[in-house]
Amino acid sequence: MRARTIFRVVAALSWAALSAVAIAGDAPARPSTKTANENEIERGRYLVAISGCHDCHTPGFLATGGKAPQKEWLTGGVMGWRGPWGTTYPANLRLYFQEINEAQWVQLAREIRRRPPMPYYSLNSMSEADVRSIYKFINSLGAAGKPAPAFVTPGKVPPQPYVQFPDKLK
Repeated sequence: MRARTIFRVVAALSWAALSAVAIAGDAPARPSTKTANENEIERGRYLVAISGCHDCHTPGFLATGGKAPQKEWLTGGVMGWRGPWGTTYPANLRLYFQEINEAQWVQLAREIRRRPPMPYYSLNSMSEADVRSIYKFINSLGAAGKPAPAFVTPGKVPPQPYVQFPDKLK
């Protein structure tokens, strides 16, 4: 008799536990307190971070191990990248994104071809949703900083500082 009672108690508890799990599984998910736009901005923040955008477009980012203050994020820089193509400078994306709209950015991201070291091919490969999220994030930071220095043509020595690439890559 005692074994039957224990079995019934265990069975009842098991049934109650399974029922609770089933009910919890059917319960609606807690609604997010973030708006769709806030979620897209957060996605853009993440994509900018993992895509290496800060490495060139945020002054001091590499030297500080990624600890550059947010007020300087994506404001371009004066470090030149010199090679057979001339000398390029990382654009101030926060100013640039104030000049174009989201649709223009999406189109540009598909077609852009820039001089080294810009990895435009990575940008070209991103989904439209990711490109839009990047736009929303950078635009949310607002305008800050100054425009990047102008491109220096091949053969001309740029002002310091710059990184020198080999003339011929093997």
